[in-house]
Amino acid sequence: MAPPPQTKYCILSHPTPEILLVTLNRPKQLNCISAEGNEELDAVWKWLDAEPKLCVGILTGTGRAFCAGADLKGNTSSSPRILQNRNTDTTAHTEWNQANASGKQRKMPQSGFGGLSRRKGRKPVLAAVNGICFGGGCEMAINADMVFASSAATFSLPEVKRGVVAIAGALPRIARVVGKQRAMEMALTGRVLKAEEAREWGLVNRVVDGDVVDECIAVAKEIAENSPDAVIVSREGVNLAWEGLGADEATEKLIAETYPKLLAGENIHEGVKAFVEKRKPVWKASKL
Repeated sequence: MAPPPQTKYCILSHPTPEILLVTLNRPKQLNCISAEGNEELDAVWKWLDAEPKLCVGILTGTGRAFCAGADLKGNTSSSPRILQNRNTDTTAHTEWNQANASGKQRKMPQSGFGGLSRRKGRKPVLAAVNGICFGGGCEMAINADMVFASSAATFSLPEVKRGVVAIAGALPRIARVVGKQRAMEMALTGRVLKAEEAREWGLVNRVVDGDVVDECIAVAKEIAENSPDAVIVSREGVNLAWEGLGADEATEKLIAETYPKLLAGENIHEGVKAFVEKRKPVWKASKL
């Protein structure tokens, strides 16, 4: 295994050799992410995709927040500047206004906030939402492949309350997840959704009363037991529709561009052979 990127905003661990657990580790800042943190996480997800032995990633947070959005001061010593907080200080406002006055967008990798809100990638990333999931944190969850939420988790796109916009990829995507009217309610009111309501809307797969990370790891293990090639190709098929292609166009594109790679690999032959021989398949690391 190639060495992982050096990290200071998150902790990397491996519940199993096939699973990468990424834990945002700024609990005093409610795991707010700075520009530097965005670049760090982008490198982590690229490493996940490039490392053959890894099959699936999980993102969670320490403390009472999954991620409360952007760190408006952009340094590790700052206190959290959360968009829904009414008591933001003058320094944070000044720095934010100066950035806006420059006419330049905040620096962000092409993969978006946390390297995840606009990520395409090759391998699935699951969100284990352990608490506050606001702003950019919510944008990451919206683009995750699956979302598991603690019963105490809350979700919000509060940007409109502070005159800014959820510009990291969430707006078009949330409409596809929950439908136009509910997406408008989230985007235009900035109100907070509790975990169960988010599940009812389709934003969350499951609400967990116990340890949400343990639940997420259990599902990640299920994914990792399958052919890594088939997981990558199946995910791509779903994502083609997610990115806006029609059903027939997406199918033709998958058949023409991605499926042949699976046919040329070892795992499709191993899977069929194991089925005929009535044994558990022994998968090879994906070369797709």
